[in-house]
Amino acid sequence: MTESPPKFRREPAEKRKETLIFATLSLIAEQGVQGATVRAIAERAEVTQGLIRYHFSSKEDLISAAYEHHMNHMNDLTVAPAAVPDISCRARLVAVIEAGLMPPVVDPRSVSLWAGFINMVREDARMHAIHQQTYRDFCDRLEVLIGAALDEAKIGTTAPQLRRLGIACNAVIDGLWMEGSALPGAFKPGELPQIGLKSIGAIIGMDLETTKDHS
Repeated sequence: MTESPPKFRREPAEKRKETLIFATLSLIAEQGVQGATVRAIAERAEVTQGLIRYHFSSKEDLISAAYEHHMNHMNDLTVAPAAVPDISCRARLVAVIEAGLMPPVVDPRSVSLWAGFINMVREDARMHAIHQQTYRDFCDRLEVLIGAALDEAKIGTTAPQLRRLGIACNAVIDGLWMEGSALPGAFKPGELPQIGLKSIGAIIGMDLETTKDHS
C-alpha cells in the first residue's frame, strides 16, 4: 500500500518553522545528526519535504536553526530566575546557578543533543559561530550577575577579573550540567546545585550556600 503524503497544515510561517525545528531536535536527540534526514524530519513534523525546502535553503540551514534555538532556549531557562523582582543581587546569582543545575536544564535529552551537535560545531563555520555567540551571551549574563553581587557585597573587581570569573563559573556550571544530565542517577537530589554554589562561591569569594538575602 502506498503511504499517503502528510497533510499540509495551514499555520503561520513562524509556527511551521518552529514545528520543523522541534522535529529536527527530537530526531537528533534520539538518533544523532545522521538520523535527521529531510524525509525523517518531514515525517516527524507531519509535513511534506517540499515545505522544509520552502522554509530552509538546505538541511544544514535547518540544523543550524535548530542548534541556535536549542542553545538560546537553554540559556533562557537558566537565566530566567534573574528576572524575579525584589530580590538581592546575590539571590539572583544563586537562583541562576541553581536553575542551571536542576531540571529542566539538567536533562538527558539535552546532553544527547549536545553530543549530536558537537562535531558539527568543530567542522561547520556557521555552527561554530552560533556556538561562540550563545556561549558569549551566557557568559555576559553571568558576568553581569556576578559583578552586581560583588558590588552589593562591596567586593571590588575589575573588568578583566570579572571576565575571567564569568568564564570560570560558566565552566563549573557546564561541567556539572553535563555529568548530571549524562548520569542522572549518580547524584543525590539537590547535590549538583549545592556543589555548584560552593564551587562558584569559592571562585568569586562569596558565601553562596548560606540561606540569606540582602533585599
